[in-house]
Amino acid sequence: MAAAVEVIAAPWNLGLRPPAPGREPGTWRAPRALLSAGLEARLRPARVVELARPPYEFDAQPATRVRNGVTIREHALRLGEAVQAALAASRFAVVLGGDCSILLGCLLGARRDGRCGLVHLDGHSDFRHPGNYDAGSSLGSAAGMDLALATGRGELLLTHWPVVGRPLVADEDVIQIGDREDAGMPPVTRFTAQQIQRIGIADLGGRIITHLERRGLDRAWLHLDLDVLDERVLPAVDSPGRPGLDFSQLAELVSTLVGTGRVVGLDVAIYDPERDPDGVYAAPIVDCLASALTPLATVEAHA
Repeated sequence: MAAAVEVIAAPWNLGLRPPAPGREPGTWRAPRALLSAGLEARLRPARVVELARPPYEFDAQPATRVRNGVTIREHALRLGEAVQAALAASRFAVVLGGDCSILLGCLLGARRDGRCGLVHLDGHSDFRHPGNYDAGSSLGSAAGMDLALATGRGELLLTHWPVVGRPLVADEDVIQIGDREDAGMPPVTRFTAQQIQRIGIADLGGRIITHLERRGLDRAWLHLDLDVLDERVLPAVDSPGRPGLDFSQLAELVSTLVGTGRVVGLDVAIYDPERDPDGVYAAPIVDCLASALTPLATVEAHA
């Protein structure tokens, strides 16, 4: 049965490096940009929750080698509470970020109700952790570490959580989709951008669903880093690349997965309105999400 949508705006940029000295990343602007571009009207959510924008610090914080690590934990806990509340109200949670570190709060909220798989759509594996880089030489950026952190690799600050413990999700319950990388791959089920070009979206969707069924996962979270799209259709992200999906392929895939009833919510990350000063790309993002979530948007707002 379709569920009413609850939108949660998580306007943060904590997991990204500064694009220039003294300049914050612009992803914190994305939730308002997408809502203003028509997403709220298209989804007709039962509720919109707007979380506070956390402060971005350029210098290292005490007792962590992850940029803004202390602040990320604090706000992940708050986001987790918001996601948990949405799911407890039998609503489909749509979390608008922000950078990929929002995934931690999303999974935390989803896991409060038990086991939850992860379908991780991302043009990168986001699997950087102290086991594959020198954490002492530079600050780590959580947006490039979110899958590692979610699977329990990294500092306890961002891998061990109240009630849930560690990890947020087991390796075997993760499906990574759309990365373009060759080295440092996580030990999870994976479909690269190149593989997707060969097998097509319909086949990909079927394989993902089969994996969820085999793992006995009746609940899964969908992480959508928009850099999974080809840079020719969406360059306004932190780290654009190719090959990648186009908007219609992404909408088809998300619609297929949401249509199974197994996906309890999704987060949208990495769109940077500062890289899109004329707002050219907000509209196709909104169209894509609205198309993918059409069955949910038909539920009455007071349901």
